[in-house]
Parts: sequence; structure tokens; C-alpha cells
Amino acid sequence: MAGKRTLANGNGHIVGTNKSQEPEENIFLFVPNLIGYARIVLAVASLYYMPLHPRTCSGLYSISCLLDALDGLAARRFNQSTKFGGVLDMVTDRCTTSCLLVFLASAFPRWSIIFQGLISLDLASHYMHMYATLTMGGSGQSHKKIDESRSWVLKQYYSNRAVLFTFCALNELFFIALYLLSFSSPTLMPSLLQPVASALKVEPGSPPPPKPSVIFTSPWSAGAMELARANKMDSTIPWILAAISFPVMAGKQFINVVQLIKASRWLAEGDLEERKKMGLPKRKKEQ
Repeated sequence: MAGKRTLANGNGHIVGTNKSQEPEENIFLFVPNLIGYARIVLAVASLYYMPLHPRTCSGLYSISCLLDALDGLAARRFNQSTKFGGVLDMVTDRCTTSCLLVFLASAFPRWSIIFQGLISLDLASHYMHMYATLTMGGSGQSHKKIDESRSWVLKQYYSNRAVLFTFCALNELFFIALYLLSFSSPTLMPSLLQPVASALKVEPGSPPPPKPSVIFTSPWSAGAMELARANKMDSTIPWILAAISFPVMAGKQFINVVQLIKASRWLAEGDLEERKKMGLPKRKKEQ
């Protein structure tokens, strides 16, 4: 029969059959990974609208972040938890947050060093934690499975899905609120608020002002961004969101510091064990 192979012994009797080989699964088309790809598309779209369209950008970015919880539910629902999916999820989180922080650093240059530090801390803590887990815990160990004896804080953070989602969601909400506040500046350029007719009016003794198309040749220029900010948003809701989410955001950064320190110590313990096996440090011979 097609799809089966028969085996015979020396006397010609059939001793067994092998079932047809099962089709190989395509990990890249698993449901949670498809959700991960959708997150990337939404994140890229939000970056496109980020310079001039705060409402559209915030909506796309928020949906991308909320899908972070949905892919985990899909992985458990369809039994499709994979290492690729876990890494895809972490890389997407780190990249999207970093891109938003880069924009905030340009929007608030006075605080750019703070945003640069947050990017560095986020990347360093997660990379060190992931590397330490794979090196010391084995290739099959998940970075979310934490031994309570090693870190009680990280155990509570990673073991409770509600806690993990709350910290991640409010952390992103704080940065989104800051992003919206960058379009709610109380200081406006008076020339940008003048009606078009009066702005283009020629007075005796003064040269005619340039047309807006000449001033803002590129729709993504710094001048165009200032024009977008002139049509400012109401800052009440962003301030409320920032105030509510700030404590959780600060707690998330504390967890990143703990994660970085614990991962560094875990790697150092492994280094010490490895050096002992190699007989290091070697004692100097007595003269």
C-alpha cells in the first residue's frame, strides 16, 4: 500500500509494517508566532506615524503591546510554546520599547541621557538574564522559570502572569503618556497659529513670507514636527496616565537592575566552578 513499507524475514513472512512518516510541523506558522508577526507589523506602522500623528501612533503601538498577552494565551491553548516564539516575543518587546525611547530622547533632549540609560538597562538586563539562564540552567531552561532561592523578586515577577502583564503594560503606558505629552507643549510658535491668509499677506516695506510648502519641504522634517505640535493635544489625560503608571514603571526598572545583578552573579559562580575544575588559580611554587 502507498505510504507504508512492509518488512519480511528470510522465509518471506511479513513481520511488520511502518506507518507513513508524519508531516513535519512548520514552527514559523504556529498561531502565537503569527500573532508575533502581527505585533511587528503594527509596531513598524506606529513608528511610521510617530513623528507627526500621535493618536494613530499611540493606537497602533498600544494594540501591538496588548497582543503580547494574546500570543502567550494562544501558545498554551494550542500547545505551541516554542523557543523561537519566546525569543521572538522578547526581541519584539525590546526593539519596540527602544524605538519609542529613542523618539522620547529626541523629543525631550534635556532628559535624553535618562532615556539612553533606560534603553541600556533594558537591553543589558534581559540579555544577561537570558544568557545566564541558557549557560547555567541548560538549553532547555526557560528564562521565566526562576528558582526562588536565587531571587524572590524575580520569582514573583515571572511566575505570576497577572503581575508580569501589569508591569509590562503600565511600563509601556508611561512611555506612551510621555510621547503624547511631547505633542502637548504649552509653548507655541505664534507664527504657526496665524491664519494662512494673514500669514501670506504682503505689507509695504517687507518681503513676502515664504509659502508653507517652502518652509516644510519634507513632511517629516523638524519644522513639520513643530507644526504638528502647534495643533496640540489636551495634556490632561496624558498627565493622568503618566502619574498612574510612573510607580509601576519605576518598579519595572528596579526589577531590571535586580535581574542584571542576579544574572551577573550567576555567571560569576559558573566561572568560579570552571576555574576550580581547571585548577586555577595556580599557587606559586615554594622556593
